[in-house]
Amino acid sequence: QVQLGESGGGLVQAGGSLRLSCAASGRTFSSYVMGWFRRTPGKEREFVAAIDWSYKPYYSDSVKGRFTISRDNAKNSAFLQMNSLNPEATAIYYCAADAEPNPAAQRWLFNSWGQGTQVTVSS
Repeated sequence: QVQLGESGGGLVQAGGSLRLSCAASGRTFSSYVMGWFRRTPGKEREFVAAIDWSYKPYYSDSVKGRFTISRDNAKNSAFLQMNSLNPEATAIYYCAADAEPNPAAQRWLFNSWGQGTQVTVSS
């Protein structure tokens, strides 16, 4: 139901930085939980980061201290700032949204997904 579009991927050397952007549809974006996931061939989809309606961030242990998730509700957008990149970060990164979050739920239900943007980190 929610349409998402990612941008900002590309090729970067180890130690460099990239900022991914995700534009979302909807008039109630401020209530969405937004997330970022990544996938590498032969591996399961991996949670990277999320941010809720109160701007509280959540991170995978593998990216804590290096990645920062943010949102701009006026632009219906979420962002992922990736610093100190290493080759292990090479993957297709997907933006996701839970448009009807339940604060009492065990976890967020991401049912809207973007098409993905490729991030490649060279050594």
